[in-house]
Amino acid sequence: MQSVIHHTGTRFARIVDRSCRASGNTPLPVVHRARTIANYVPSSKVQHTWSVERETHHTYVDPAEWINEAAIFKALETTKEHAKDPARVRDILAKAKEKAFVTEHDPVNVGSKSEFVQGLSLEDCATLLNVDENNVELMNDIFDTALAIKNRIYGNRVVLFAPLYIANHCMNTCTYCAFRAGNTGMERSVLTDDDLREEVAALQRQGHRRILALTGESPKYSFENFLHAVDVIGSVHTEPFGSIRRINVEIPPLSVSDMRRLKETDKVGTFVLFQETYHRDTFKKMHPGGPKSDFDYRVLTQDRAMRAGLDDVGIGALFGLFDYRYEVCAMLMHSEHLERHYNAGPHTISVPRMRPADGSELSISPPYPVDDAAFKKLVAVIRIAVPYTGMILSTRETPEMRSSLLKCGMSQMSAGSRTDVGAYHKDHTANTEANLGKLAGQFSLMDHRPTNEIVDWLMAEGYVPSWCTACYRQGRTGEDFMKICKAGDIHDFCHPNSLLTLQEYLQDYADPDLRRKGEEVIAREMGEDASEPISPQALKRLERKMKLVKDGKHDVYL
Repeated sequence: MQSVIHHTGTRFARIVDRSCRASGNTPLPVVHRARTIANYVPSSKVQHTWSVERETHHTYVDPAEWINEAAIFKALETTKEHAKDPARVRDILAKAKEKAFVTEHDPVNVGSKSEFVQGLSLEDCATLLNVDENNVELMNDIFDTALAIKNRIYGNRVVLFAPLYIANHCMNTCTYCAFRAGNTGMERSVLTDDDLREEVAALQRQGHRRILALTGESPKYSFENFLHAVDVIGSVHTEPFGSIRRINVEIPPLSVSDMRRLKETDKVGTFVLFQETYHRDTFKKMHPGGPKSDFDYRVLTQDRAMRAGLDDVGIGALFGLFDYRYEVCAMLMHSEHLERHYNAGPHTISVPRMRPADGSELSISPPYPVDDAAFKKLVAVIRIAVPYTGMILSTRETPEMRSSLLKCGMSQMSAGSRTDVGAYHKDHTANTEANLGKLAGQFSLMDHRPTNEIVDWLMAEGYVPSWCTACYRQGRTGEDFMKICKAGDIHDFCHPNSLLTLQEYLQDYADPDLRRKGEEVIAREMGEDASEPISPQALKRLERKMKLVKDGKHDVYL
């Protein structure tokens, strides 16, 4: 029997009968009227002290309206038969490709003020997610479509970055995380200013220009401390010409007022926050205590960032906590919500897969494990569903799996990563096979290759490593970015800039053999055998800029 509970007077209504889901029956949709959360105040049981809201006038759409569990379960159930029809699946893929390949006169309404394009409806997304991974022919069609879309928009470029953990104190109780409050076996630490400078310097010596700064949620490391850290990171410069040009952040949820303060640093790019799981009952179970246990407050974080003008936001789910198909559909709904209300979908989507974490039994045996075949499928479906978003691949995956996932639509990846505080300059543990899966830091890593090896590998695989940050600093975002894409001119900017950053890296950080390989790649990409077409005008500009870089000038871009 199906059971639906309406929580009168509460902030959401949800389905609580798990038995109907387990039996395969379609849950009944929850019927409730649309409303906003007026002057949203966290419940008395959850105090958000890390970032206090000083702008209490904001109202938000009830998250239960736009993360509609019933609609997702219904779509996943009713499309199971659709997924067995090759003609139907291929029709969905053809329509998605048409939407992604927008042109200046494309009849598809993509929104003139946004770089967000929705390639799939909820039903179409559910259909692709229901395709049997053992159907090799259909799966190859999905992978080919995802790669074609990625290549059309991002070409063969792969943007590189590194995470930087500043503190691992945390008051939350996430059952899958080594940093959780109850893990007494975890050594807690905070980087001093000198430590932080050493960490940034170590990353710069690897050639990194882009970092993702992270911290746990604890009064032992406050938001004020983090703001100071952003200034410190931006101030570090090393020989020969090391600098961090873009600081993305993955920190606890902020109030609108503190989002404004973060934006005012003028150093922060994307604000990244994972919901972990969009399934309310699972979220409650996995986060039994601490500020993070407040589902609504967390899922509204990107709204608050948008209200503050910090409009590059990243979303993500931790795969393994709940049904991966549900999570992908929920992220599509989250993307739709951001586009509908702020004319901007997510700048990035991250797809971390659960890995063992020190002291967490759950992380060793995830409740909903995602095998490699399903993982490749979900990555491809996200690329097809949200074609213009940056998709981020972490070192949680093996080198072999990372190679496969790049062919499924990934466009960014971390390189030379460490997830323990201070590891870049203090820990000189060898990057060997013996260290694969080692329980250190927030979770175990499966790719320990240093950055120079990642660069070498990417070029051998036919990709162009990129550290470009030009569009952000030139204002080519949102509406301006979309105009360039529609006109088909994006490759006249992104591809030349990636080559300029690669040349800069080769001169400053590569050994002679790697430099030779890299300059061969650059020569190819500027010649007749280029993987992407560059207009004659853009090629002339690139040649002039490239000469400047070779003459020793840095931070050169179109």
